[in-house]
Amino acid sequence: MNEFKPTKQEKTVISIRLDVETLKQVDELSGSVDISRNEFIVQCIEYALKNINQK
Repeated sequence: MNEFKPTKQEKTVISIRLDVETLKQVDELSGSVDISRNEFIVQCIEYALKNINQK
């Protein structure tokens, strides 16, 4: 069994502005998978950054 080594990831607080309809979609989708709005947005950003087409 691997040894458990907890690590602290550095995070910072930011503010974003979303239109009302986008926020409604985010809330519906995050609720449907039972995660927080914040965690949903973080995962969306991480996915987009990993999958962006770079030239």
